[in-house]
Amino acid sequence: MQTLTEHIYHLAPPGGLFDETAIANLFPESTTGARALLVHRAVQAGEILRLKPGLYLLDRRYRHSEPHPFQIAALLHYPSHISLESALSWHGLIPEAVYQVSSVTAQRSRTFTTPLGVFTFQRVPARLPRAGVQALQVARDTWAFIASPLRAIADMLYLDKTITWKNNGLSWLEESLRIEEEDLRQIPFTDIDDILTSLRSLRVRNYLQQLKGALHYAG
Repeated sequence: MQTLTEHIYHLAPPGGLFDETAIANLFPESTTGARALLVHRAVQAGEILRLKPGLYLLDRRYRHSEPHPFQIAALLHYPSHISLESALSWHGLIPEAVYQVSSVTAQRSRTFTTPLGVFTFQRVPARLPRAGVQALQVARDTWAFIASPLRAIADMLYLDKTITWKNNGLSWLEESLRIEEEDLRQIPFTDIDDILTSLRSLRVRNYLQQLKGALHYAG
């Protein structure tokens, strides 16, 4: 076992994830170059996986626990939150499992292809980036910022400029996304005011307002 692998193994970080700060704390007397060599040797030996520059993961042989994909997403690109199909799947609103982790960020869009899968981050400008977003427990001792169903829908609307209430209405949700009408009527609208205040798209705002009326006030 490589020196760095052994030290991280005994440190036992949650999910086996660690960064440059952890390495510097473990080897405070080493130079930057010496620490980089430790990383290089461990990666070459297949004991450590590089997820991006400065972010690493112990190989499964040395992990005390498995990382949750949402946990990885949070570390790959900050600030961000799980949204779009990934959030809708998490909330049980779309039937199929989503294998690509989709997130939204107020920063620039990014895509990371890692040994554990593809993580996408799409830019959605917002006055209040955390509007309609909650910190939820996704595994033991692991939490992630996840969009509410309404915020996930709002993020999807923002990114797909072709969707309008007039042209698509409920059919976009029920047919394209395959969300059951019964599930749609269970979506809470408690965070709609924050979301409407935050988003800068009149098209998205109109769709959400019409959606609320269709689901909550239709006879």
